[in-house]
Amino acid sequence: MPLNERDRIEILMMIGVGDRMRTQQEVCRLFHEMHPDREPVSQSTVSRIERKYRELGHVRDAPRQGRPKINENVQQDVILSALENPHCTVRQVSRDLNIGKSSVSNIFKKVKYHPYRVRLIHELAEDDFDRRTEFCEYMMDHNNQNNGFIANILFSDEATFFLNGHVNRQNTRYWSQENPHWMQEYHTQHPQKTKSALARKAH
Repeated sequence: MPLNERDRIEILMMIGVGDRMRTQQEVCRLFHEMHPDREPVSQSTVSRIERKYRELGHVRDAPRQGRPKINENVQQDVILSALENPHCTVRQVSRDLNIGKSSVSNIFKKVKYHPYRVRLIHELAEDDFDRRTEFCEYMMDHNNQNNGFIANILFSDEATFFLNGHVNRQNTRYWSQENPHWMQEYHTQHPQKTKSALARKAH
């Protein structure tokens, strides 16, 4: 069992002062006699306690190293940031409150806040179903007339980059304890956007 501050002070009193000082061996024996139910102390322990008192003037434990604990006020500020702006990022909260990003993440985890990611869903208009059917019939008809029709079509992979802050599903989050089922409408036909296409030929 480790010695507490009271035990160390008791050992100092056993050591004594002036011509009444005891040897380390005598202190160990006396401590064991007074506390037979405890683990005996070693001479090195007595020596270390005496040296610490002579150098520092006390036998208290040194302050623990590491980052200070986050107090409740800071935790409340982090939660309030998410409530006021559910789309905030850990980096943003960390910068605004001047605390570490890992601390922000730990607080969110502690209160069971999860960053829900947005999922893009294409809305179908009323006449979209007929258009799809018509397109399939058109493609099947031309392919029946020309067996090489499909092979001559050049398909492309298209990526759209918005310049006006539209949703980015890689960066957009919604902090909440439960799935908010949040929805927001976006229009793909917008003048402030640019497209990048990688062409590939069908096989």
